[in-house]
Amino acid sequence: MNKNDYIIRLEEKNDYRAVENLVRESFWNVYKPGCSEHYVIHVLRDDPAFIRELDFVMEQDGSLIGQNMFMKTIIEADDGREIDVLTMGPIGITPKLKRRGYGKALLDYSLEKAAEMGFGAVLFEGNIDFYGKSGFDYAGKFGIRYHDLPEDADSSFFLCKELIPGYLDGITGVYQTPQGYYVNDDEVEEFDKNFPPKEKLKLPGQIF
Repeated sequence: MNKNDYIIRLEEKNDYRAVENLVRESFWNVYKPGCSEHYVIHVLRDDPAFIRELDFVMEQDGSLIGQNMFMKTIIEADDGREIDVLTMGPIGITPKLKRRGYGKALLDYSLEKAAEMGFGAVLFEGNIDFYGKSGFDYAGKFGIRYHDLPEDADSSFFLCKELIPGYLDGITGVYQTPQGYYVNDDEVEEFDKNFPPKEKLKLPGQIF
């Protein structure tokens, strides 16, 4: 990867379908047969928690090769407060360019912009092996629990990064995923008919 061979900019309305197709290609058969992430991003753009100033695409030679987006959410603190935080994603890179540094470049850029806007922390579900390289750690180390997860369940997927050092000091509580991420399977199927047919495969490593 060459830092001079791509640009990162805000998503525009005329990017929407290309971005949805990019996300579909990036996530297809990764976590389950097919995917729903392209419909998720379609829905989230109209969600009040969506942050247009943190809705990024990565472009190379006039073609979109990556995207990332952020949503506002909260931690319901054990002392009764609601702590404003961000969640992130879906974040995707076109399959042919994965594992070449583009994902980390997009991630680091978008986190920097979120910090510049004054947001305090980002929490989301991801792989520590990748996101740890950009400063994420297990959310449990910050005293933050994942909603609806039994206390003895594996929470190794639940990650956190403070954008303001010390932002979560003294806070314990439960993170809430924005409702917009929960989509109806039938609606996903109907939306997917707008894209070229792809085969759904059950593959090793899928979690659903």
